[in-house]
Amino acid sequence: MPVVVTERPAETRAFYEGFLGFRVAMAEDGMLMLASRSTPTTQLIVAWPSPTAADPAVIEVDVSVEVADVDAAFARARAEGREIVRGLRDEPWGIRRFFVRDPAGRTINVASHITPDA
Repeated sequence: MPVVVTERPAETRAFYEGFLGFRVAMAEDGMLMLASRSTPTTQLIVAWPSPTAADPAVIEVDVSVEVADVDAAFARARAEGREIVRGLRDEPWGIRRFFVRDPAGRTINVASHITPDA
């Protein structure tokens, strides 16, 4: 998912909802996750600086990618000498993630949902 960082969240939301027809899939302080109405797997995040943001680090990210096994992705990134921007960690909202720099210089949030032990 691309991450669109803005200083004008209301106008940016109106653009994606009104002009492009996206719907709000999740709304938190400092971010919205939007999904296409016609192709729900087409999603993006709109993020803005907020002193009380649920995920203040999201404004540092260019793209967010969900993977099946974030621990394996982290191990591979380290083994390949990739630039780790932010180490692997569990977040209180139920994801485990790390940030890595891609060859184009973009910061990629690589994440998996944390599944509780059965």
